[in-house]
Amino acid sequence: MSALTQEKVITAFNKLGTLLTNPTDILGNAIYSAENANAWFTTENVKKSVLSFAEMLNEADLTVWFKSIGFNQSPKKVGLILAGNIPMVGLHDVLCVVATGNIALIKLSSADDKLIKAVLAELIKIEPAFEAKIEYVERLKDFDAVIATGSNNSSRYFDYYFGKVPNIIRKNRNSIAVLDGSESFEDIQNLGNDIFDYFGLGCRNVSKIYFPKGYDIANFYEGIESFQPIINHFKYNNNYDYNKSIYLVNAAKHYDNGFLLLKEDENLTSPLAVLFYEEYNSLKEVEDQLKAKSENIQCIITKSPLNVNTFGFGQSQHPKLWDYADNVNTIEFLNGLS
Repeated sequence: MSALTQEKVITAFNKLGTLLTNPTDILGNAIYSAENANAWFTTENVKKSVLSFAEMLNEADLTVWFKSIGFNQSPKKVGLILAGNIPMVGLHDVLCVVATGNIALIKLSSADDKLIKAVLAELIKIEPAFEAKIEYVERLKDFDAVIATGSNNSSRYFDYYFGKVPNIIRKNRNSIAVLDGSESFEDIQNLGNDIFDYFGLGCRNVSKIYFPKGYDIANFYEGIESFQPIINHFKYNNNYDYNKSIYLVNAAKHYDNGFLLLKEDENLTSPLAVLFYEEYNSLKEVEDQLKAKSENIQCIITKSPLNVNTFGFGQSQHPKLWDYADNVNTIEFLNGLS
């Protein structure tokens, strides 16, 4: 088997992107078995995730991305502890590791232990040299660096065990939206994707929204009405019913449209089926808050001219190759290992 080169990586990634545009043809069995194992991984959501990666791996973006990527001729073993909150969420880390010529030691999440394997099996079919770069492990050992994604609690464990090697350790983050009242019906509809894609389980999903003082909540609810069928999913419905009952018992002020609860709260992390909100008097006030809480924010969704990095409505779950989690440049980290 010939050695892997960066040129082969680029060609293979491009072919994989093309292949993934027809997810059912390529990953049919994996898609259906994933839903059987994890009720959150519906066929619709898995296809959405696969197509997001297909969109990401286009020739133009790959060309731009690889300009920043070195290829390690003395490969390092990089341990990857992957999350399983949404389908294939850890695949980008795997692609980053093999793109830099390093070896991925992959600890899959028990919640997502089929889909990434199925996609990487297709990558190896395209370019067999990847087989030497990808290894699945039950426990990390003999690694040179670690990228671990988990909760605020697990991050303390990761710090303790992996603190002596180069590492990226990710904690809980949330995404927020800022409305200024000028949004069209279509803007709010698109925002619905940022809220409801993957049932709102991702760190790129909006869990908190800022409204201008006096904003008519009915405008927001009318714009997201098309997402009403989400309530038919039994696990989402259970969360909605539970949180609604808590607010009713405690006489907590909230809004309710039958599938999403709105509650005024300063926190960024809202329960499933709930969106926290705050009202503001000026965009400068919001901007200052966002900067102060930047360590806990993944994405900011808005059309307002804020002096922070933002995404357009409906774009939070359509990252580019260079939209790195937690704003930590994974490629720069991996390049530094050589």
